[in-house]
Amino acid sequence: MTQTLGPVMLDLEGTTLRDEERELLARPAVGGVILFGRNVEDAVQVRALCRSIRQVRPDLLLAIDQEGGRVQRLRQGVTRLPPMGRLGREYQAAPEVARRLCQDAGWLLGMEMAACGLDLSFAPVLDVDDGHSTVIGDRSFGDDPETVSRLAGSFVEGLHEAGMAAVGKHFPGHGGVAADSHHELPVDERAFEALRERDLVPFASLASRLGGVMPAHVVYSAFDHRPAGFSPLWLGMLRESLGFKGTIFSDDLSMAGARSAGAPAERARQALEAGCDMLLVCNDRAAALEVVEACDGRTTKRAAKLRYGRARPDLDALGALSRWRRVHAHLEAMAAD
Repeated sequence: MTQTLGPVMLDLEGTTLRDEERELLARPAVGGVILFGRNVEDAVQVRALCRSIRQVRPDLLLAIDQEGGRVQRLRQGVTRLPPMGRLGREYQAAPEVARRLCQDAGWLLGMEMAACGLDLSFAPVLDVDDGHSTVIGDRSFGDDPETVSRLAGSFVEGLHEAGMAAVGKHFPGHGGVAADSHHELPVDERAFEALRERDLVPFASLASRLGGVMPAHVVYSAFDHRPAGFSPLWLGMLRESLGFKGTIFSDDLSMAGARSAGAPAERARQALEAGCDMLLVCNDRAAALEVVEACDGRTTKRAAKLRYGRARPDLDALGALSRWRRVHAHLEAMAAD
């Protein structure tokens, strides 16, 4: 029988679990936890925190944003990763070397996060950098859709080698707007054909290999008046035209780009009805409680499939792996450039 999870992924206040958080995580509507910088000291502490969460709910999906560069929540006791744009620049000079390095980077990231007790990182970024978006920028592999597809595909292959699912974001592409959806609702006015020929290319290329996809809190006005994460048209296309069968994660429903959908419970309803499987509600405990209450009785089967299924690597023994030592040294040197 396929296991199920509640559809809400929420955050924690600090580096250890509080009593009220233990009670909250026991709620059936809660299906996952995402860690932020405030929850993280080093790899050993994250491993202990994940163990304490699993003592409350062994089935919860535990996630983190660990892309590299600017977006790397865990920095101590693991490899400092360069931004993916740095690997994209490497590709211009030595394509095959860069592709192998992307695969190695995905493997190393997956091994380190699994050793810390996490199930997945919300990576890779599949946005194509148009030079407009400061919130994306060098988080993207580059400004060419085929390059993004190739390098992200290699990164995904490496994650899979480590036994970890990949989550592509931000569908159908956040790279063409200047506004930051954390602070406002961006509107991308390009024609659908322009999006299909450029921004959608990496998602179409990798849809069958992704365990999860996160849509953007961006309105693509030529296609739908609703942000993609609240749009049955966009998420229906992801399922039907692109053939994606994995988990659709909403981006954080507390972001400014999501507030056009109404109060937290209404945002949750619209996101679920549009096709999201799991809802992120972060940095706003009152909103999270409202969404948990609104989602009582709802479950998802897809998200449960993303839990790390292998015996976890030993955090203290990673350094004994020659591949880890080689890749660690290379990526640390690039991150220091």
